[in-house]
Amino acid sequence: MSASIQPVVKLTSLSRGAGCACKLPLDKLEGMFASLGTDLVPASGDLLIGAVEGDDAAVYRLDEDRALILTTDFFTPIVDDPRDWGRIAAANALSDVYAMGGRPIMAVNLAAWPGADLPMELLADVLRGGAEVATNAGCLVVGGHTIDDPIPKYGMAVIGIAHPDRLFQIDSLRPGDSLVLTKAIGTGVISTAIKNDGASADVMKGAVDSMTTLNAAASEIAAAAGVAAATDVTGFGLLGHLHRMARASGVSATIDASAVPLLPGAADAVAHGFVPGGTQANASHLAEHVDVEAGVSAEAAILLHDAQTSGGLLMAVPAGVDTDPVVASLRAKDLPAAVIGRVTEGTPGRITVRAAP
Repeated sequence: MSASIQPVVKLTSLSRGAGCACKLPLDKLEGMFASLGTDLVPASGDLLIGAVEGDDAAVYRLDEDRALILTTDFFTPIVDDPRDWGRIAAANALSDVYAMGGRPIMAVNLAAWPGADLPMELLADVLRGGAEVATNAGCLVVGGHTIDDPIPKYGMAVIGIAHPDRLFQIDSLRPGDSLVLTKAIGTGVISTAIKNDGASADVMKGAVDSMTTLNAAASEIAAAAGVAAATDVTGFGLLGHLHRMARASGVSATIDASAVPLLPGAADAVAHGFVPGGTQANASHLAEHVDVEAGVSAEAAILLHDAQTSGGLLMAVPAGVDTDPVVASLRAKDLPAAVIGRVTEGTPGRITVRAAP
C-alpha cells in the first residue's frame, strides 16, 4: 500500500465468507448448469470450446493459425494491501488463458466499490496493481466497468490468443500421463489466517508472491513438452480440478500426497483451524469420488481440497516423455514444481490419494 493512503477498515473485513476467493460449491454449480440443458452453447464450427465443455475458457477459431480465448474472473479482497489485491486478481484472471495454452493480449477491469465508505484512492491502488501484472504479461488493459457495491470486488475480463491445434483442454488426460503441479498449494487456508490475524509476515509474503506469479512460463514449458491436458488450480482445489479433468477424460488418477508442494505455513494454518468454507465444501462434494489411504495426514487431506486463488497449472505430461527435464525447466523459473501423481485407467473421475509413491 502506498505510504500516503491508509484504509479506514481492513479490506478483508468487508469480504463475505471465510476469507478465500472461493467459487460457488462445485455441486451447486453442476446442478445449476444441468438445469440449463440446451441453453448452454456447445462447441461447433469455429467455436472450439464453449460453455458445455466446462473448460477454463471459451475458444473461437479465427483462422488456421489463430484462436481467440475469452475468460473472466473477479473476487472480494483476500489481503489488505489494495495493490497486492489488484496484482493477485489480475494474475488469477490471466491464468485461464495460460491454462488453455494461450497468451493474454487485452483485458478490461471489472470493479465493485463502496464509494461512500472507502476512498477512491484505494481503488486506484487496486487498479494500479492489476495494471502492473498485466503489463508484465504483455497484456493491454483498455478500460473496464465499475459499479457501486457495499462489498468490494475486483478482477478482469481477458482476451488471449493461441494456435487452435495446440490448446490445452481438461478432457485430454490419457492413462500413463504424469501429473505435474507448478505451484505450491495452501492459499485458501493462509488467506483465512490473514483475515483472522493468524499469519506471520513471512507466511503472508510467501502466499502473495505465489499468487502474483504468472503462469506464463509454466504454460510455455508445458507446450514444449507436448502437454495436451492442463488446468489451473483455483477454487475447486487440487482434487476438485483433477476430478473434473479425469471425469471429462474418462479416466482415474492417483496422487502422492507427500509429493505435493505446500506453501510455508499452510499446514500450520490448518492445524490452527483456519479452514475456509470453500475448502470444506470441496471436501464434502468429493467424498464419494476420492479414496484417501491410511497414512495421509489430516492436514494434507484438507490442503488437497483447499480452495486456491491464482494457483499453478496442473498439467499432464504424456506417457513416454521424461518428466525430469520438464520439472527442471519449471524450477529454473523459480516454480516449486513436482510430479505429484499419475493418470490411470478406471472409474471416470475417481482419485486415489496415497501417503507415498
